[in-house]
Amino acid sequence: MNEQGIFSQRIGVSKAHIDVNGHVNNVVYIQWMQDIAYSHSKAVGYDSSRLDELGSTWVIRSHFVKYQRPALLGDQLIVYTWPHEIKKASALRRYKFVRATDHVTIASGESDWVYIDRNTGRPQPIDDSMRAAFPEVAEKDEP
Repeated sequence: MNEQGIFSQRIGVSKAHIDVNGHVNNVVYIQWMQDIAYSHSKAVGYDSSRLDELGSTWVIRSHFVKYQRPALLGDQLIVYTWPHEIKKASALRRYKFVRATDHVTIASGESDWVYIDRNTGRPQPIDDSMRAAFPEVAEKDEP
């Protein structure tokens, strides 16, 4: 993760990711978005065990994905994610998928995550320590 709060990881496109059109299936991007968000959370100390201790969890309210180029079998992608806007009990997280060989953007997207109290199932306020672990990234600083 860089100093601005942007988290990244590499993903290799395998046969399991490919659809009948010969490129990465659209639902795979949604899975990758969720997976990298969990990896980012774990990297800053908020893994599932920590959230269990807090009696909380994150759930997704919505996703948006913009596909710009196809990702193909064998491609190596660098996936970036960052919190763009954190509200009282929700966070808008953005994503960018870049082909590692030529740095072309393959897709971009965002998810609206809601912070939930596990006991009540209701949104709960995001505390200051969690906000500090996930600094908002301004649009001008996005990858």
